[in-house]
Amino acid sequence: MNPQDYEVDIVPLRDDDGGGYAAVVPELPGCRSDGDTPEEALANAYDAVRCWMEAADEMGRAVPSPRRIAA
Repeated sequence: MNPQDYEVDIVPLRDDDGGGYAAVVPELPGCRSDGDTPEEALANAYDAVRCWMEAADEMGRAVPSPRRIAA
């Protein structure tokens, strides 16, 4: 599976929280990242997806198929 196949929600963080952007992958519990820009947050999220899938594989757990529908 390709990390880019998963939906990534990017939201701005408040200045009180350090600013920048949070990136959350709703289909993979606990899979999230952040970045100074939306583009950086997205790139970091794809790296987090790869790490999430690797950890799931090492633990013998299934990786959910992406539900995103290609446009």
